[in-house]
This record gives sequence, structure tokens and C-alpha cells, in this order.
Amino acid sequence: MGSASQDSIKQLSALMEELEEALKNTFQNVHQGYQNETLARFLRAREGSVSKAHKMLMDCLNWRIQNEIDNILSKPIVPVDLYRSVRDSQLIGMSGYTKEGHPVFALGVGLSTFDKASVHYYVQSHIQINEYRDRIVLPEACKKYGKKIVTCLKVLDMTGLKLSALSQIKLVTMISTVDDLNYPEKTETYYIVNAPYIFSACWKVVKPLLQERTRKKVKVLSGNGRDELLKIMDYDSLPHFCKRDGSGSGSGSAHYGSSENSNCFSLDHPFHQELYNFIKQQASYANPVGPIKHGSFHVDVPPPDADETLIVKTIESEMHKFGDINGISHSVNGLKILDN
Repeated sequence: MGSASQDSIKQLSALMEELEEALKNTFQNVHQGYQNETLARFLRAREGSVSKAHKMLMDCLNWRIQNEIDNILSKPIVPVDLYRSVRDSQLIGMSGYTKEGHPVFALGVGLSTFDKASVHYYVQSHIQINEYRDRIVLPEACKKYGKKIVTCLKVLDMTGLKLSALSQIKLVTMISTVDDLNYPEKTETYYIVNAPYIFSACWKVVKPLLQERTRKKVKVLSGNGRDELLKIMDYDSLPHFCKRDGSGSGSGSAHYGSSENSNCFSLDHPFHQELYNFIKQQASYANPVGPIKHGSFHVDVPPPDADETLIVKTIESEMHKFGDINGISHSVNGLKILDN
């Protein structure tokens, strides 16, 4: 289990036996019956330190209680047109499974604009996908493949990445912080595809700042990565942007073809239909008589740690340099970093 020894897991497990009832309940939603694997994830995230992993896990559980994360899957984003706008500007979806049974999540990093709703809706939607993955998708994968599956795989499409991405860096950092502190080590491997030069330039300076275990997870593939990805998944499980010839560029989710059912970012894709219908169903169970309340579900996001802050500043600096070299620094100076 990497840097998580069996002895460390036992020590951390003993500490977790002292939880009060509310913390035990939310911990159940975190580990879903795989307690040792969950403890190992938090240990790896803290380089095997039992005391640091315990603090991290306790902070996570308290964050869940304070922000009612256990109830977030009963809080649909309504009306549906608003949720469609979120989906069209926060490009993420699930395209299938690897041959080993790991869910394949796809992210349109370069073409996500995060400009159709407030920050709170994007954070809410991201956490809902995390929770649906952990409570529904992964347990179903265990049953489907008849073995223990507690992590996923992510394919990140960099098509369309440009300097204007700086305007989204605060929101992206918030989402990344939520994942790092509360959903650590849930991704087996990150595959980067359709990477333009600006990504390569940033990756060159960011890579040395990452911890070794993180660096080993990131694989930058040539072109759309189709040939490499077909070694670990069937064609039907490939994200839509890995199936087309060439990378090209475009704007929004419409760039990915005319068939919405094949576009795993679209609300019309089976994964998002199942997710949204599940959340609406849970909302009707929680409140069977009243209408679904409008408004975002606010979640407190803790500040990023020092390492992540350094990485963000390095990315910003490198993208500014890229703009200066290409004579387009004026397009960066006018950008306003997203705020709450």
C-alpha cells in the first residue's frame, strides 16, 4: 500500500475507534466498507505519518459534518437549464471502465470556461460527482467485476488550453483543494492528452515541485492518446475526445461532436442522466411534499496548503512568461481572477 504500512494502518484504525456517533456515520460514507484502504489513502497523502494522517482524516470528517456533505446528493441544481449550463462549462464525465474495472473519468481542462454560474454551483457539482463516484459508482464496480475497486482513472483533455485559463485559476484551485484534503489518493493515474505547447511549458517547471508519488501518476500521452489508452480500456470506454482524429480546437462542449450521447460531458450522456436523476430522487425522499428549493449549496473550502500555493504561483508565472514571449502579455494583464 505504498508508504502505508500494515502497522501504520493498525495504529490509525485504533485511533478511529474512538469516534463519536456523528463522525462514525460520515466516516462510513467515506470508506464504504473498505476502511483499511481508506486509512491507507490518508496515510499515503501524509507520507506514512500516523499523526498527520489522523489529523487530516479528522479535519475531513469535521468538514463533512459542518458542510452537510452526507446530504449533498439530495441537493439538485435546479432548474435543469441551469444545471445544463454548469455541465456545458464544467466539462467532466464518466466514459466507462478500464479492463481492470476502474471507472474512467474524463475532464475537458482546456475548454472548461466556468462562466455560466456562480462559483458555488461549480464546487457543489464537483463534490456531488465525487460523492456519487464513491458511494454509487465504485461500489457498483466492485460488484460488476467481483473484486475490490476503490480508485478511478482520469483522462485530461488539454485541447483549447490558453492564457485565458488564468481567469479560472482560483476556482480550479478551490476544487483541487477540496480533492486534496478530503478525497486524497482516489485517482490511480492521470492521463494527459491533446497537450499544446503552453501545457508542456508549464509542466516542465511544475513537475519538479510535485511529490514523487504524484509525478508517477501523471502520464503525458502523444496526440489524443487513443493507442496508449486502448491498452488499458476497450474502445467503447474511451472518452469521446480520444476517438476523433486530430485534436483541433473549438469552444464549449459542442466542439466534441454532434452526438450528445457519445459526449460524456453532456447532460444528455447516460452517466449525467443517471447522476441527475439519482440526486432528484434523493431530494424527493428527503422532502416528499415540498418543491425542490432553488439556490446553490454552499460549501466552505479550506485554503490550499503551501505546496499547492507554490504550484499555482509557478503556473501563473510561467503563463505570464509565455504571453510575454509571444507578444500577448496585454491579454493577461487585463484578466480578473475569479472570486466568490
